[in-house]
Formats: sequence, C-alpha cells, structure tokens
Amino acid sequence: MSEKVALILVDGMRPDSLEVCGHHFISKMKEAGCFTAEAQTVMPSVTLPCHMSLFHSVPPERHGILTNTYTPQVRPINGLFEQLRQAKKSSGFFYNWGQLRDLSKPDSIARACYVSGHIYTYQTANLIVTDEAIKYIIGFNPDFTFVYLGYTDEVGHAYGWMTGEYIKSVYESWDCIKKIVSSVPDDYAIIITADHGGHDRSHGRDIPEDMTIPLFIKSKSISPDTELKNANIIDIAPTIAKLVGVEPAEEWEGKSLI
Repeated sequence: MSEKVALILVDGMRPDSLEVCGHHFISKMKEAGCFTAEAQTVMPSVTLPCHMSLFHSVPPERHGILTNTYTPQVRPINGLFEQLRQAKKSSGFFYNWGQLRDLSKPDSIARACYVSGHIYTYQTANLIVTDEAIKYIIGFNPDFTFVYLGYTDEVGHAYGWMTGEYIKSVYESWDCIKKIVSSVPDDYAIIITADHGGHDRSHGRDIPEDMTIPLFIKSKSISPDTELKNANIIDIAPTIAKLVGVEPAEEWEGKSLI
C-alpha cells in the first residue's frame, strides 16, 4: 500500500456542528469515504496534548505534554513525521498556531509554513495556510501533508461553541477544506478531523462535548461503507503510516483503522 495523504485538522470542530453549518461539501466527503461522528480524543482535551497524541500515537501520560506548553519528552519516541523521514518520505506542515512547531524533530519535514493567526487573524491565516498547502502539494507532490486550521477554536473561545459565530467559522473552514480537496490530485487520500470539541467558551474536560471529534477518511484503500468503530485520535498516525506504506513506531499504541 502506498498513497499520498493529506491530513486536514480543524481545531475545536465538534461533530454536531457539521449538520448545523450545512456546508454542501460535508455530505460529499461522507459519500466519497467513511465517516464517524463518534471518534474520541484524549484527556486533557487541550490542543497541544491532543496534537502530540495524534502524531505520536500515545496518550498524554506517555508523551508528557499536559498543557499548551511544550516540554521535551523524558522518554522520546518518534512521531509520524520522523517515521516518514526515516522511510525517505517527504512531508509538509502548514499551520497558524505557533505552539505546534514542536510536533516534529529538526529536519524531519521537507516544507513547513507558519502563518501567525494572532498577527494576521485566524480567519485570514486559514486562507493563507490553505493556499500555501495547495501550492506545495501541486508543486512537489509530497507523500504527506498536514494542514492545521485554527480559526474555529479561536471563535469558540471568543463567542462560545455552537454559537452563530462558531458555526460560521466551521462553514468557512469547510470552504478551505473544499478548496484543498478539489485542488490536489484525485488519487490523494484525505483525512479530515479535529483535535477536540468544546463547550461554552472552553474545552479540556472529560465530557462528550469536549472529547468527541469527527473523522473522515477518503482513500482508494478503504471502502466508503467501512465502519470506523471505536476510533481514537491516537489511531490516526498508524492509519496514515499504513496508507503511505511505512512501519509504525514500535512504541505507538494506536491501531490502523484500515
């Protein structure tokens, strides 16, 4: 198995926001691949710990990141970017929240692009990150590209999850997703997910609103009617590794979903 993969993550996107926002491309992605509205993230349901768990396929108590402040791992393990680099695969990383810079070790990424959401606004930074990722994929045909869209989380904290402003930010994030998916080659595998949900104007608790995330997978290697049972955020890295055709790290605790 060897596919190119694009992973698109919308920070703070609750599964129940998808139907409410009503973006037509959501149903198209559901039809084109498999989908679950019941995938789970890790505790604490906070952005950096969740991303560390996504890319290193272990819970926070193993990688040691429990807040949005990065600390070096006491018992380091390879993340997805490092596994791909060891296998001589190329990766791109496009993001607008600076604390994600430590998701990879030095020299494991071919192209990284950071656009500050705090300086440009997250709404504008989402658009810039989207365009830069598309240009990279079309120009260099990398094996794996990660695109992080932070606008929805920013709006959730400012106005509250499931408010009108939040739903609008989810819709606009799906405009970005549609643009990416429509621009990359048809044979790319596409994974769309979130790091956590949210409630009121916060997240981080062990409650369904915070812990439940959506997960879409479109790939020639998986049937659209496949059930993504008991999917967890730590399963995403092993799934991508299998799609790209590389071995997972020995310490990873997640399972491939395909």
